[in-house]
Amino acid sequence: MLTLVESVNMALDHELDQDPEVVLLGQDIGKSGGVFRATAGLFAKHGKDRVLDTPLAESSIVGVSVGMASQGMRPVAEIQFMGFIFPAFNQIVTAVARMRNRTRGRITLPMVIRMPYGGGIHAPEHHSESTEALLAHIPGLKVVIPSNPGRAYGLLLAAIRDPDPVIFLEPKRVYRTEKQDIDNDGEAYPLESCFIDREGSDITLISWGAMMRETLQAATQMESEGVSCEVIDLVTISPIDVSTILESVEKTGRCVIIQEAPRAGGIASEIAAELSEKALLSLLAPIGRVTGYDTVMPYYRAEHRYMPNTQRIVDEIRKTMEFQ
Repeated sequence: MLTLVESVNMALDHELDQDPEVVLLGQDIGKSGGVFRATAGLFAKHGKDRVLDTPLAESSIVGVSVGMASQGMRPVAEIQFMGFIFPAFNQIVTAVARMRNRTRGRITLPMVIRMPYGGGIHAPEHHSESTEALLAHIPGLKVVIPSNPGRAYGLLLAAIRDPDPVIFLEPKRVYRTEKQDIDNDGEAYPLESCFIDREGSDITLISWGAMMRETLQAATQMESEGVSCEVIDLVTISPIDVSTILESVEKTGRCVIIQEAPRAGGIASEIAAELSEKALLSLLAPIGRVTGYDTVMPYYRAEHRYMPNTQRIVDEIRKTMEFQ
């Protein structure tokens, strides 16, 4: 039985064993095993040439990864917290995302940028951001968010093997809250497909990352009220598996989207726009959204007021079901 952070470690270890071109780099990932111990033991096993400690310099971490990947290596860079990614944005936007286009496909960048994201662990400022929509808006990047240990393992394998850059966001609130049996078989999951975690007929619930827990809890509660919820784990927020979502909403006629991130300009808004354009005649009610607020994530004493909870999701489902 492995936690999500342990499954990440197992996937990294597997790829270091299987592919000599895989290299890990990041601040404190070597001897100390990273701030959340996602790389614990890998330095001792694979050595300093495969697991590299770097200075506290996010632009350098990503820039060095670009150089490695352009020469055929497969770097996996760790940024300690999502809130620290901004010094590397120049590299991500101008080099990582554009290299294939800039060179007309002559140079590709098979690289992964891992980072923990989201709130719920009583962290200080800049440690609880959920700004995945910023990254999803950049053409040339895949953005992937696992919600449980099994998916973290399979999706990270796929991300490392992908010929193009992948941003891999790990919901730190569930790093150690759930365990699953995982075979270290090297089987990767598809990067561009949703997972239907629960089939239903009355309403579609869509979420990703840590919010999947509250979403599934809400679905269970609504079942006792006679409401059948289909639950979709989005997994990849760029590109979005629109076809699976459309198929579900055309069946149920209703949809509520749940995200931890602020409301304005988020992934939930993008999904709602796709549904409005392509499934309007199937909708029996307005599309609901349960989100964070358009403000900075508060400090830990108030973060529970900011983050969506099961009751807020249930309330939105009930409101959506009132339309006949």
